[in-house]
Amino acid sequence: MSSSPSDSFHVFDTTLRDGAQREGISLTVADKLTIARHLDDFGVGFIEGGWPGANPRDTEFFARAQEIDFRHAQLVAFGATRRPGAKAADDPQVRALLESGAPVITLVAKAHDRHVELALRTTLDENLEMVRDTVAHLVAEGRRVFVDCEHFFDGYRANPVYAKAVVRAAHEAGASVVVLCDTNGGMLPAQIQAIVHIVLDDTGARLGIHAQDDTGCAVANTLAAVDAGATHVQCTANGYGERVGNSNLFSVVAALELKYGKKVLPDGALREMTRISHAIAEVTNLAPSTHQPYVGISAFAHKAGLHASAIKVDPDLYQHIDPDLVGNRIRMLVSDMAGRASVELKSQELGVDISGDRELVGRVVARVKERELQGYTYEAADASFELLLREEAEGRARSYFRIESRRAIIEDRPDGSHANEATVKLWAKGERIVATAEGNGPVNALDRALRVALERIYPQLATLELVDYRVRRLDGTYGTECTTRVLISTTDGQNEWSTVGVAENVIAASWCALEEAYTYGLLRAGIEPVE
Repeated sequence: MSSSPSDSFHVFDTTLRDGAQREGISLTVADKLTIARHLDDFGVGFIEGGWPGANPRDTEFFARAQEIDFRHAQLVAFGATRRPGAKAADDPQVRALLESGAPVITLVAKAHDRHVELALRTTLDENLEMVRDTVAHLVAEGRRVFVDCEHFFDGYRANPVYAKAVVRAAHEAGASVVVLCDTNGGMLPAQIQAIVHIVLDDTGARLGIHAQDDTGCAVANTLAAVDAGATHVQCTANGYGERVGNSNLFSVVAALELKYGKKVLPDGALREMTRISHAIAEVTNLAPSTHQPYVGISAFAHKAGLHASAIKVDPDLYQHIDPDLVGNRIRMLVSDMAGRASVELKSQELGVDISGDRELVGRVVARVKERELQGYTYEAADASFELLLREEAEGRARSYFRIESRRAIIEDRPDGSHANEATVKLWAKGERIVATAEGNGPVNALDRALRVALERIYPQLATLELVDYRVRRLDGTYGTECTTRVLISTTDGQNEWSTVGVAENVIAASWCALEEAYTYGLLRAGIEPVE
């Protein structure tokens, strides 16, 4: 490791252990190594890798992690205090912690008297001795030791004298930090702040905070503990964790750097935050939260016309920070709530600046409002909006092909199987083309038939792939007679765009969105329209 984490304030990440307990996450060793590299790139001081000896995956992770040249972080192994009635030096689980090679070890210790008696099935005095013995042994072996006081806040409310005794035992035995854990996630910020303040005064230990998010207050609780004097924060990337999750690493770090003025990351690292957040989400195979503070794609998205008008004058009027500071960006959403400023800013964002033409801006605003009254939504379909924008600006629609007819056939067979076939007749570059294809549904069959018809004329379409397809039934008078909206996301392997279609049935709506997806793909490829 080329540099050491600052000892004045610790950012401790536990994504690879506590975060991995989230429902729906199952990390391979390769996944954990990849996430560890991302976290080190971000500049956290400590990365808790798991519990060596508890399962083969974590044991292998620590063995392979020795190959990583961490630039900023120290690797942390997690484990428990020794068993009741034994010696730390003879405990195989404690030995596995040492054998992991991790320079830092986090021990979980019971701080709630009922947990000691009911879960550990030992005495309160023996639990204190387990803490002292294990911490002292690991420190003597040259390891830095942090102690997580599990269920601390619930334990403090039940028996404050004993909860503080556990903190003292860890501190006096040589623990560098004693972490107060809101394991059940039931505390509120004022309670956290008051208790941390008392424990800090009464024990003299360096304190950390580990907050679960069961009340939706994990980030606030973490910052309340910092306000009370905690100098070590335990978090997970994107707030991953058991039940509803943990304190979100990115929200906490952004608050510390931008709101508290604490330098907790290397220079320039905060600007990588959005990228790191999304990269870790990709490894976990979870879609990034669009509305996550600081790093979500909607974190700096503006829809209301009043907001857009103010932002046109000064972006800070409706933003608490400059999104560039965290690697994010402003997004203008165009909807029936949009005013002139929204359309002007969005046109600049898309590279079709119409802000100097008041009449043109007015036409676009009117058309957006008219179309959204029909059921269209442009805030989720930038590609469709750009095509509309260009049509108004250029006085004609972008046309690379002209549809003569389309047909989709659904065949139900006696054996219970189904067949879907589509035929498309169109004109492109002066040539009439008829193409037929099968698919796993009528929309898929139409998509394939359109691709078959056009790829020979426009080989650039071979790279296009439909990556998302969403249908929403809008208000209608009768159950099967209603307006349908379809949103399609398409990629060319480098960029992704969304188009929208609205019609009286799902096939027609899908066809509208498909046509615009292909049209936009050709526009992006630099092809000039010929029709």
